[in-house]
Amino acid sequence: MKTIHGEWNCNEDAITLIDAHHHLWDLKKNYYPWLSDKPDEHFFLGNYDAVKRDYLPDDYRRDTARHNVLMTIHCEAEWDRSDQVGETRWISAISERFGFPNAIVAHAWFHTPDADEILARQAAFPMVRGIRSKPVTSHAPDAMSPGAPGTMQDEAWLRGFARLQDYSLSWDLRVPAWHLTEAAEVARLFPGIRIILNHTGFPWDRSEEGLAFWRSQMQTIARQPNVHLKVSEFGLKDQPWDFESNKRIVRDAVSIFGIERCVFASNFPVAGLRIDFDTLASSVSRMLEDYSASDRERFFWRNAVSFYRLPEPEAV
Repeated sequence: MKTIHGEWNCNEDAITLIDAHHHLWDLKKNYYPWLSDKPDEHFFLGNYDAVKRDYLPDDYRRDTARHNVLMTIHCEAEWDRSDQVGETRWISAISERFGFPNAIVAHAWFHTPDADEILARQAAFPMVRGIRSKPVTSHAPDAMSPGAPGTMQDEAWLRGFARLQDYSLSWDLRVPAWHLTEAAEVARLFPGIRIILNHTGFPWDRSEEGLAFWRSQMQTIARQPNVHLKVSEFGLKDQPWDFESNKRIVRDAVSIFGIERCVFASNFPVAGLRIDFDTLASSVSRMLEDYSASDRERFFWRNAVSFYRLPEPEAV
């Protein structure tokens, strides 16, 4: 099969995959406030100075060189929100030049007056398959404000969200675990909209109590059949990447959702703050080594083809 590297890696350790979530950015040409201005004090991994540099297709190819990456999905990277379509235009040009990314998860606010206009403009790009629009969330479970503007109970937000179905777009859901019950209600209200939860539901609290809470929230949202899961981003604030701890997360998450609703995603270059791509992909593969070859194939690339409506990988 054709890969983004142009040749097949025959090494027995090479994993055949589709990366369902990565980012690219050119800080010299484009504006990303979180990377160019004052740091986000609430960033979930703590200090992120190391990713405040250009990350372009050649960088991604270098990071993934030991594996057979068939295709990739670019997820919006908080480009300047005054020009929401600009990132989509730029990534489309990158794809035309380099042959990837092969699909785009773009950005559009749901609760703003221009929501429908922006959704229509994003949907007009052939590569756009979904939207990631982060609802307003709290920084802690005891600080939630349900119903506030921009939250998942805001009527304006819900009206904008409903428009996804008109454009056959999915929603990339990214919220802390304590908002998953709210997100499950949104999924229940809109069964025709495909939703994919980012970053394994952010299991940040690895205490037994914290993990029990995370599992209960994951079980709640997994009951909605239109919700799928990106098994990605296990990084923790100010802590090293730990195989055994993360294996528990991966095993629990896949068990809760079922392998048929899970996709592999790297979140590079952000995940690179804690781990290199080769170790990440190889570790996740080891965590699922007792699954059948067909189930692993579904997890690593076939499910992504289905969810993001990608073309079948090309034969070489």
